[in-house]
Amino acid sequence: MMNKIFDNTQNAFSLKSDTELERAYFLFKLIDSEPLVKIGTAVTNFALKAHLPVEGLIRATVFDHFCGGVSEDDCIPVVDKMFTKGGVSSVLDYSVEGKEDETAFDDAMNKTLKIINFAKEKKAIPFAVFKPTGFGRFELYEKLGEGQTLNDTEQEEWNRVVERFDRVCKAAHENDIALLIDGEESWMQDAADDLVADMMRKYNKNKAIVYNTLQMYRWDRLDYLKNLHAQGQQEGFHIGMKLVRGAYMEKENKRAEEKGYKSPICASKQATDYNFDDAVTYMMEHIDTMAIFAGTHNEDSSYKLIELMAHKGIVKNDFRVWFGQLYGMSDNISFNLAAEGYNVAKYLPFGPVKDVMPYLIRRAEENTSVAGQTSRELTLIKRERDRRKSKK
Repeated sequence: MMNKIFDNTQNAFSLKSDTELERAYFLFKLIDSEPLVKIGTAVTNFALKAHLPVEGLIRATVFDHFCGGVSEDDCIPVVDKMFTKGGVSSVLDYSVEGKEDETAFDDAMNKTLKIINFAKEKKAIPFAVFKPTGFGRFELYEKLGEGQTLNDTEQEEWNRVVERFDRVCKAAHENDIALLIDGEESWMQDAADDLVADMMRKYNKNKAIVYNTLQMYRWDRLDYLKNLHAQGQQEGFHIGMKLVRGAYMEKENKRAEEKGYKSPICASKQATDYNFDDAVTYMMEHIDTMAIFAGTHNEDSSYKLIELMAHKGIVKNDFRVWFGQLYGMSDNISFNLAAEGYNVAKYLPFGPVKDVMPYLIRRAEENTSVAGQTSRELTLIKRERDRRKSKK
């Protein structure tokens, strides 16, 4: 049974030294405690704002576990090691958040263009990635999504956002590198969705190059996928989608409550799971005009996708089907799937330590709210520690 394969800890942690395994145990033990995460987050934020000398400590612990390095060059040893020893590819993710000026947006675009060039030379990097708010101001997406008219200055600003998207999508198309565009908060997502759909029309004529992201904890996303697919069928373009459960749940529910509208989030974790699996099933039914990047740490969902592939007679390494996990998490899924011959890629965040901290803090908070995820990691790490001890 495939789900037994996910229990193979020797495969899962083969790239980790005993010291790295101990660090992983220590970190997940911390993350397992919600009060500790809250305290740790507050202390870290304070220390960084006060310019206290904590970067070295952060770098040696949480940063090195969840990130590839401070620059793309810094990531290369990690990329090579995962690919040559574990068969797992990398998605280099420039994870600097919250910078809102034209220089920062151009920097993010140039960083993405550089990664596309990197990817062209490296089989181990099959995708590039960026966030919509890395290329333009959040408020601009929000205003457009609400159907408001932009003033002349804002319109010029938006034209530059469109231009950044287009430059990156064009480069991805010319170099035959798939491009993942991340999903964000629901109240800015409509404008991003429309822009990404335009890029698909332009660059996905023969196959999926441009991928949008659907956060399946939103109950409206399956309908969105079906509508987009109908447009694709009519207009002759392929759909690329990264499917994830979602990353902003508490924020989404809180805003809906404050502003008095129905929450876009599914009523329960189970409803989200069904929604995710239904989207996977729908995409696999239409795989002739779609490509799927299943970003999931859920073993059942991974297993279901494997079954669907087998049922449809799709070979394990078909380029239209990818499994993805975050670096530093769910190695039991990533490395065991890769050992079986499936396409697997790890999201590998990088950037200056202090700039990547908001991303890392969100990951820690997210983990405390995902029931069972951290305890599963801890169980597997303990099992591998015991296995290694018994071999000595």
